[in-house]
Amino acid sequence: MSSPRTPVPHTAWTALRRDGVAIILAHPATGLPAVLHWGADLGPLEAGDLDALDLATSRQTTPGTLDAAWRLPVVPEEANGWSGRPGLLATRDGRPLYPRWSSQVEHEDSGSVRITATDAVAGLTLRIRVELGAGGLALLQHELINDGAGEVEVAWLEATLPVPKTADHLTAFSGRWTRERSPLTTAMPRGTTTRESRRGRGGHDAPWVTIASIGSPRNRRGEAWAVHLGWSADVRHRTDRVTEHVTLLGVGELLRRGEVRLAPGESYRTPTAYFAWSAAGLDGIAERFHTWTRARPQHPRTPRPLVLNTWEAVYFQHDPARLEQLAHRAAAVGVERFVLDDGWFLGRRDDTAGLGDWQVDPTVWPQGLEPLADLVHSLGMQFGLWFEPEMVNLDSELARAHPDWLLANPASVPSPAGLSFRTQYVLDLAHPEAWEHVRAHMSTLIGGLGIDFIKWDHNRDLVEAVHDGVPGTHAQTLATYRLIERLRTDHPGLEIESCSSGGARADLGILERTDRVWASDSNDPVERQDIQRWTELLLPPELVGAHVGPSPAHSSGRATTLSYRMATALQGSAGFEWDIVGCTDEEVDAITAFADLYKELRGLLHTGTVVHPDVRDPALRVRGVVAPDRGEALFTVCTVSSFEEALVERLRLDGLDPERRYSVRLRDEIGAAQWGWATPAWVGKTPVVVPGLVLTEVGLQLPALWPVQALVLHLTAV
Repeated sequence: MSSPRTPVPHTAWTALRRDGVAIILAHPATGLPAVLHWGADLGPLEAGDLDALDLATSRQTTPGTLDAAWRLPVVPEEANGWSGRPGLLATRDGRPLYPRWSSQVEHEDSGSVRITATDAVAGLTLRIRVELGAGGLALLQHELINDGAGEVEVAWLEATLPVPKTADHLTAFSGRWTRERSPLTTAMPRGTTTRESRRGRGGHDAPWVTIASIGSPRNRRGEAWAVHLGWSADVRHRTDRVTEHVTLLGVGELLRRGEVRLAPGESYRTPTAYFAWSAAGLDGIAERFHTWTRARPQHPRTPRPLVLNTWEAVYFQHDPARLEQLAHRAAAVGVERFVLDDGWFLGRRDDTAGLGDWQVDPTVWPQGLEPLADLVHSLGMQFGLWFEPEMVNLDSELARAHPDWLLANPASVPSPAGLSFRTQYVLDLAHPEAWEHVRAHMSTLIGGLGIDFIKWDHNRDLVEAVHDGVPGTHAQTLATYRLIERLRTDHPGLEIESCSSGGARADLGILERTDRVWASDSNDPVERQDIQRWTELLLPPELVGAHVGPSPAHSSGRATTLSYRMATALQGSAGFEWDIVGCTDEEVDAITAFADLYKELRGLLHTGTVVHPDVRDPALRVRGVVAPDRGEALFTVCTVSSFEEALVERLRLDGLDPERRYSVRLRDEIGAAQWGWATPAWVGKTPVVVPGLVLTEVGLQLPALWPVQALVLHLTAV
């Protein structure tokens, strides 16, 4: 017969509530707070309700003979009876630290709480901030302070939140160059598991987001819990499904041995961990991230300009006359931002030389870049320029003058035989003189040319990154952040795109400081369907560069129609990566129409709610954006292969108002899709007015689209 339960004494509770989400913490008399609930908003709870929640969810009664914690604290450790991965692992002068925390809680406002925990014996202070931000996105950040004598080495300090045992599937991401962010769903693994990235820049195969779900995740239905770390370097994602407790989902910075050592009075602050709960599937996760991102003070507020980037137009073959001709054509078709890519600086005829020498090459540009910049501005366009500030070639004036500025193991310079790493090396920006060298040269060009936009590239991993004899990735990342912040402070209005061999650095850490990411070096629109779909799980479309490239695509050799490429580019912050001077008259007319369509629709596309209706046929990729007031929507229906069956499924247009009626029209100014044996009656009557309830519950019968075709559906409430 069990004994009556003796409640764990609590001195207070914290209930954070926002936008349909709640986090409830219990503050025990000793130790760290425990998270009782993270998920659906439970409404305004009184003290008795919170006691009842504690009673209803507690895992054991007295005498509590199981070797396990009553509740998992927000940073679980061995001392709590926790058999999973500790939330903190640190040593002082080589000896393990096992803190016994005493906590104080400060309620900053209704959406956030700050916890200060101390252990005078261990000589440590731990500060924890928990916030429910816009959209119900949960933000966690820790800071560890060395208050004692001697040095503290931090092995890791990670953020975790609990998910229920019913979360039985796990979705993680991997990928490669030109196929970034590829998801894989498996059964929730037992025990403690970790996914790590050790590339120093996230990487094309970065964990990026980890999702726990009840069953395999769906786009529009089902509960899911997700986590992302806002950090642009090495990360670790973790799950702990141990037998005695709820499952933990968490993330943290991956630190190398000896990378973070705290002298007395020094502190280590973790990157922000972002947690999203949804009862509406993956789109619910995305909506929380998008809402929070759009609410940031630094989020771009002006219309996202139509871009032309010169890389696939000219590569390294810079010729002033040719590029001026390209600028004239760009302005004529409606481009608003002209970006000169790699190849403009000293000795840069290919990718083996010049990195670090941020001076205009007079042999290619005898009059400098001023004439091109002035022309671009006179044509009413913004002027952008490509940099790779964190890198250096050995064949450069910089490397010859300052070989000590390389972030590398000296034994790996030059690279061992057979390892080229793109013939480039990492510049140690944590070295004050190297940082100032780059800042000064970039700032001179930005101010002198009136640069409006920087494409900031990062084209190799950090390998054996050694700074002052210790691992240097952490310091390098913080120095990069400081450089971006300084340039933006010194040049108000400057916008920056994060590019890293395409999409290898697309996290919320870099996006605290930049305005856009280049999702992938692949402009193959078939590959882009999935790359962009999974990128916008985290990032709203106005932050995701999506360009129309030539056909066949340089990364895959696949040939596609211009209309399909343009429909795909409508799904992000649009532009061209193409020598449009060589376009036919018909192509010029089409891209001019595309520019007009993009400008007409971007107010919707870059403010609305992104939806991905669940479809059955693997040939289909369907994406919509619905206006905040649900008065307008745009859906792209794309095929990546042939349909499985002759009768194509009906498409339910999620997110519309079932109480309204919508005019449905095909937007085929950029080219009509082609289909075969089936043409539904509504297609020949567009625009056609259909009740919203029919569109959301019954759907539209799709035509039998040929492979690699796109329909663009524009809906307006009437």
